[in-house]
Amino acid sequence: MDERVLVVDDERDITALVAYHLARAGYRVTTASDGPGALKAIETETPDLVVLDIMLPGRSGYDVLDEMRRRDETRETGVILLTARKEEPDRIKGLASGADDYLTKPFSPEELVLRVAAVLRRLRAPAHAGGAVLKAGTIAIDRAAHTVAVGGAPVDLTRIEYRLLLLLAERRGRVQSRPQLLEQVWEAQADIQTRTVDMHVQRLRAKLGAAGDLIETVRGFGYRMRSDEPARAPAR
Repeated sequence: MDERVLVVDDERDITALVAYHLARAGYRVTTASDGPGALKAIETETPDLVVLDIMLPGRSGYDVLDEMRRRDETRETGVILLTARKEEPDRIKGLASGADDYLTKPFSPEELVLRVAAVLRRLRAPAHAGGAVLKAGTIAIDRAAHTVAVGGAPVDLTRIEYRLLLLLAERRGRVQSRPQLLEQVWEAQADIQTRTVDMHVQRLRAKLGAAGDLIETVRGFGYRMRSDEPARAPAR
């Protein structure tokens, strides 16, 4: 196994515990104990995945995550937030910032290893075998390049937003429940809340502009992408 995992936590016991179990599972593991150290380690050798604490000396885990998502070389790097902060707003903020998963302390090391494997499996997943470009109205999804454009203009989406849009477009006209979306897009465990889906759909619609109207809410069930163009108001 050649995947490299960076573990970032200022608690030595937790760092050692996580590093031990990941190394035992076959990953190449390096560690850092603060925000600046994490960014330096990432610059030295880009990891495949980062297990990242939120409350770090120097720069917070949120700062590190934001910096990673701004850089081209780490935009697609997997990130699992591992933190003692259990409140839903913290979870939503982490996932909205581009984290792939969120695990709270105390935690099961075995579960963490499984989550690391799940995120890396999603990152390794090949492009869809069908046509490279999937179109829905003015939205064009290039499944080979993992890019999205609306009316020819590129739209910058997070990995989760891209997966959410792709799933809705591939199942156009069919209602997808929130639990279905969590299972398919996040491969979520039970502790990720369905409100996370609502928040991501809202952000996705905003980024798509007028084309976001294609994603409609089905009250009491979930969401679907319209199979027809939304009606426009008649010209006056």
